[in-house]
Amino acid sequence: MRQHIVRYALGLLIVLVLLGHAARLYHFEFIGRLDAIIYDNKIRLTMPKSVDDRVVILDIDEKSLGEIGRWPWGRDRVSELIGKLFDRHGIVLLGFDVVFAEPDDSSGLKALDGLSRRELKENAAFQAALQSLRPQLDHDGRFAQTLKGRPVILGYYLSGRSDGVSSGALPPPVLPAGSFTGRSIPFTVWSSYGGNLAEFQKAALTGGHFNPLVDFDGISRRVPLIVEYKDEYYEALSLAMVRALLGQPKVVPWFPEESWFSSKSYQGMEAIDLPTARGTLRIPVDENVAALIPYRGHQGSFRYYSIADVMADRIKPGELKGKVALIGTTAPGLLDLRATPVGEAYPGVEIHANLIAGMLDGAIKQKPSYVLGAEVVLLLLAGLAMVLLLPLLSPLRATLASLVALLFILTVNFVFWHFGNLVLPLASAVLLILTLYVLNMSYGYFVESRAKRQFTELFGQYVPPELVEEMSRNPESYSMDGRKAELTVLFSDIRGFTTISEGLGPDELTRLMNEYLSAMTEVVRKNRGTLDKYIGDAIMAFWGAPVSDPQHARQAVVTAMQMQAALPAVNKAFAAKGWPEVRIGVGVNTGEMTVGDMGSSVRKAYTVMGDAVNLGSRLEGITKQYGVGILVGEGTRKAVKDVVFREVDRVQVKGKEEPVAIYEPVCLESESGKPVQEELKLWNQALRYYRAQEWDQAEVALLNLSRMAPDRALYAKYAERVSHLRKEPPGADWKGVWKFETK
Repeated sequence: MRQHIVRYALGLLIVLVLLGHAARLYHFEFIGRLDAIIYDNKIRLTMPKSVDDRVVILDIDEKSLGEIGRWPWGRDRVSELIGKLFDRHGIVLLGFDVVFAEPDDSSGLKALDGLSRRELKENAAFQAALQSLRPQLDHDGRFAQTLKGRPVILGYYLSGRSDGVSSGALPPPVLPAGSFTGRSIPFTVWSSYGGNLAEFQKAALTGGHFNPLVDFDGISRRVPLIVEYKDEYYEALSLAMVRALLGQPKVVPWFPEESWFSSKSYQGMEAIDLPTARGTLRIPVDENVAALIPYRGHQGSFRYYSIADVMADRIKPGELKGKVALIGTTAPGLLDLRATPVGEAYPGVEIHANLIAGMLDGAIKQKPSYVLGAEVVLLLLAGLAMVLLLPLLSPLRATLASLVALLFILTVNFVFWHFGNLVLPLASAVLLILTLYVLNMSYGYFVESRAKRQFTELFGQYVPPELVEEMSRNPESYSMDGRKAELTVLFSDIRGFTTISEGLGPDELTRLMNEYLSAMTEVVRKNRGTLDKYIGDAIMAFWGAPVSDPQHARQAVVTAMQMQAALPAVNKAFAAKGWPEVRIGVGVNTGEMTVGDMGSSVRKAYTVMGDAVNLGSRLEGITKQYGVGILVGEGTRKAVKDVVFREVDRVQVKGKEEPVAIYEPVCLESESGKPVQEELKLWNQALRYYRAQEWDQAEVALLNLSRMAPDRALYAKYAERVSHLRKEPPGADWKGVWKFETK
């Protein structure tokens, strides 16, 4: 048990991190995205993929626009359409996924009224003729009369406009203000709306909004059945139509504590009840009082009829009899196509059709608030079991145990989904099992790898032969005694070396490292650097001692740039032998260091020590944090005059109290062109915005930079950082310094 204490501690840390996400103490976006992907795939795998004949869609399609004319059509044509649907075809209910927000002046009645009040005011014949024609020319009045007495539900949209400007009229609220006094329910709240003309809304049976909720990834998975506007509560179009089919029953919010949930602190509303004479229809809702859309299949799960065919009487009598009809559009130009789990350009009107059918069938999936607690308990139990069990098992048994746990989690999730209509999160549990398995399987390897690096650091130090050769020519001019001097140090390291070593045998790995180190060492030697040591896959070198060099900073920077430039040729040779590609990070720093022959009575090495050396090592370590190949310190930047640098950040590295500026060498000044200068100018502007906490301007500048250089990871890194700091502002006294807690 004791030998596994580190493994237990790491496993428990993983469990606690994922529990924090499940308990919503913080949020990992990639887990949320993975859950959304899993949910969408479960929808696609389990949807009925059959056509529901109860609901039909009357389509304002390209054919209709071609035959009848561009939208919006005259209200006389829409009135004619409604009359045909009810009187000729016998539909039972009609819903509009469009808004009639503007008066219809197409008949010319407005102009005639103007003439009757001015030029032809005294013309009795004109006045008499106008009065007799008014009923035919008043298209809006005719449309309102057509709506009266018929089961027609008008649609409207809600908006979050900051100015709160609204138009048209709303139907009566489904629940009045004060209906939820004493409860804290996170309704979707809107500040404005775009409704139908008041005379239309008054004439219609009722109305409902057609706003879906668009999730973080742009996908429509839910529709809020009840929303809040000015402390009153309004229903969705689909809910209004279902209530109309059931005889307009009252909406009754359902809270679990009223039946079986005993905790009085739990305030979640989990369903909407519609009581009728034949029983109560219960519609599950989530914490935002939204219903998950029960997609039956891809577009076409409900029968579509072109309105052009209805108007031209090309639909057989009786074909629409007894149907619930929705009028909407699939024409791309009318902009009612949405991204959904079952299609990237899915008609919004079919979303309402799916909801109506799902409510009537009781097929709405449930995602109540208590699912959060269920996920936490499941993660805790599964995580503790695996943390305690896996270190005690052999690799084969640990693999089998992890597979069994994974299959059990997947099976339970599917059973609740398919048979209980309950949506349980899955991504956290799958990640927990896989992460704990990978941790336990790789723990031994990582420990062994660390031991090898420590052995190399201890015994792999030597005085470079090229230094000895040069010093031997004039030995009296050199001393190995310890002294302080301003020098420049370079550290380089292979990125992802562990992964590379895993894929190669011992002989191949040895040959790869020999070829790589030979190529990089040749660059160091060519620029008169002192090769200090190889630390596993890392190289340490310095300039300015024992041979004095006033250009030591420039030599080190040029070496770093030439090392990066030499990599393509190295990787080309590696590819020919079937070896993986290597990438490196390089850190360079200039400052006062102690240099001399240091060690023990058994082994000594000519090396450098000091804070400036440590900073050089830290700079190499954080190159991967910024997606750059080279980082240099402020002292190096000041000492080199003929190289173009990009300021990367101001940082406080681990072990240092004072922040330092760090830079990336771009090219020699002689190689700098206009594109480089323009990119650097825009980058410096983005940095100023960032440090001034002007997040919007910084974001725009970074977006433009990403377009200029799509492959430069630095801009994406700053974009992520701006997004984070916008949500968690660093405070007014922030100086733009980024603190690193690790080496």
